[in-house]
Amino acid sequence: MGELRRRSGAPVFPPISHVLLVIVGGVFGTAARAGLSDAVPAVGGWPVATAFVNLAGAFLLGIGLEGLARRGPDVGRRRVLRLMIGTGFMGAFTTYSTLAVETGELFGGGDIAIGLTYAIGSVLLGTAAAAAGIWTAAGQHRLMQRRRGPEWPGDSGPTGETL
Repeated sequence: MGELRRRSGAPVFPPISHVLLVIVGGVFGTAARAGLSDAVPAVGGWPVATAFVNLAGAFLLGIGLEGLARRGPDVGRRRVLRLMIGTGFMGAFTTYSTLAVETGELFGGGDIAIGLTYAIGSVLLGTAAAAAGIWTAAGQHRLMQRRRGPEWPGDSGPTGETL
């Protein structure tokens, strides 16, 4: 991670290639979420599709970001994957703004208990899902180190490789 400002005080902007990676990932993440939202109806007042994408997204982000971090510095392919999949795809796939809107709709419809359970449960279960993803990636990394030796970084490319 770089500094947010140059010594001159001028802001530092990310390279356009990084912005494009996030946009491309975001397009596919949005499409995946929209497809699931259309395919999975609410069940008994519960917005099942939103709950699923947020919990799955938290778990997958935990796996992905922990896995990348354990393989080395955020450069080259690791940075490309983090930006495109982690920030772009998963950022657009998960939707806490929809969680907020749906919670408001539940409250507005008089379903206060369901709304509170949905909102609080989503945050608590999302945190648990992210922790489970981190734990899973860490365990997988330890397993690979035992199989391949402690020097295994998990990536065949040099630390500074770029695309």
